[in-house]
Amino acid sequence: MNYYALIYYLIDDYISRRTQYRDTHLKMAKEANDRGELILAGAFSEPTDRALLVFKIPDKSVIEDFVTNDPYVKNGLVTKWEIRKWTVVIGNE
Repeated sequence: MNYYALIYYLIDDYISRRTQYRDTHLKMAKEANDRGELILAGAFSEPTDRALLVFKIPDKSVIEDFVTNDPYVKNGLVTKWEIRKWTVVIGNE
């Protein structure tokens, strides 16, 4: 298994615009967490300009599928995103 970081770059009024999509986004994230794929997730604050989602999966296609179906991405709350393979040195199993 590999660790990957998914970084979302968020629109300026992300907090006020996310409400109508939040339940669906959180449901997707919870399901990925329940499957053991999504390890940690959340938005940075002060400012809330990015979000970080950490996955532990065999390959990044799982993340690409997540992004494709995420209502935050589909509805323009995410201006761009990137997937980075992460070499964890301390704290991994």
